[in-house]
Amino acid sequence: MQTITKIGFGGGCHWCTEAVFQSLKGVLNVAQGWIASHGDSSTFSEAVIVSFDPSLIPIEVLVEIHLRTHKSTSAHSMRDTYRSAIYVYNTSEMRTIEKLLVKLQLKFEKKLITQALHFSEFKLSREQITNYYYKNPQKPFCKQYISPKLQFLMSQFSTYTKAEIVSHLAVAKVVSKT
Repeated sequence: MQTITKIGFGGGCHWCTEAVFQSLKGVLNVAQGWIASHGDSSTFSEAVIVSFDPSLIPIEVLVEIHLRTHKSTSAHSMRDTYRSAIYVYNTSEMRTIEKLLVKLQLKFEKKLITQALHFSEFKLSREQITNYYYKNPQKPFCKQYISPKLQFLMSQFSTYTKAEIVSHLAVAKVVSKT
């Protein structure tokens, strides 16, 4: 089986998805933008391309984190913009991701709608909105939507979370309890 070192993830807002994957050990780069596939999924949808070291973070962990940090079981009306997908670059990767989705489905009560799709094209976001969360952690959107996802990472996937860059959330959580 071929080792996957680059993969695309789409689901919710790419600001959220970008921050989640930037916060993980073993992730080397996160490119935020829009990804298109083929056929019914040929329109561009918000997504990220994650480059990672599989010896530090397994693909199964990345996929489970992705499924748990966006509405992977909800077929809401904004799926054209926020397609729930995992984008792969070849047939071997497709088989790996399809098997993972079947295996991870057992951990969810509702049916996963996340699709394994072939990567076709990528449009990078403009510089002003990349690294959005870590440039703007105090903005209302970040506090309301992204910070809870990062707190979830710290509680459920702490082994893989970069504690040094999410430490502001741990402090905020302690302060709010006093």
